[in-house]
Amino acid sequence: MLQEICRTRAAARPNGENMVDFSLKGKVALVTGAAYGIGFAIAEALAGAGARIAFNCRSQRHMDEALAAYAAKGIEARGYICDVTQEKAVAAMVASIAEELGTVDILVNNAGIIKRIPMLEMSAAEFREVVDIDLTAPFIMARAVIPGMIAKGGGKIINVCSMMSELGRETVSAYAAAKGGLKMLTRNIASEYGRYNIQCNGLGPGYIATPQTAPLRERQADGSRHPFDAFIVAKTPAERWGTPEDMMGPAVFLASAASDFVNGHILYVDGGILAYIGKQP
Repeated sequence: MLQEICRTRAAARPNGENMVDFSLKGKVALVTGAAYGIGFAIAEALAGAGARIAFNCRSQRHMDEALAAYAAKGIEARGYICDVTQEKAVAAMVASIAEELGTVDILVNNAGIIKRIPMLEMSAAEFREVVDIDLTAPFIMARAVIPGMIAKGGGKIINVCSMMSELGRETVSAYAAAKGGLKMLTRNIASEYGRYNIQCNGLGPGYIATPQTAPLRERQADGSRHPFDAFIVAKTPAERWGTPEDMMGPAVFLASAASDFVNGHILYVDGGILAYIGKQP
């Protein structure tokens, strides 16, 4: 029965394309901030599906380390020194990628920062820095690649959102504001450019074990879990932190033809935490 349904839907699909196609062969993917962590894992997954990888860093040290890490994985990635908050630098990077690899087919807006500072202790400059990198930069990046996608007949934009796109928590007012805004930017890009066969979706990681979250997982002097670590494990049905590798499959799905009718959606990869009220005390 399932095969019959798939054949029927495939016959109705324009150009008779395969219903389930996760291949990214021949595609050019630009993943921002992909020197390590979630961005690196996503780039590795896209490369494994056949995409040619471009990424950016803000420093030569991180670039050198990242290129060595990609080479160790057997991935031929092209790196660019670029501050994604700077419009001219982004335009130059996208133009270089088009010349050296081809028009960007897949943009993953992964670059981001977090400042864990109580709101009353946070300066306006610190707040603006988080919003600039986590929200304004994805706008700048998307605006830079959309014309090429339109000319090519379509494309994929994946914005790395957060559970803080839905929830608030102490000390992350700027991050939550930016990630909430990124959710709505995702939906607006989908609304405005869906008619050009551009799908813009978000990935919402749960608590992922990366260098950025390492301080929250440090063991205490007596060997016990960090209180926040214990809290997250208790609040997550999977009873563990996520890993960067947990983001790989969802990223390939949203980057591939398999998600051609998915637009403006935030796919939360959180082990079920957003669905769970928690254990009864």
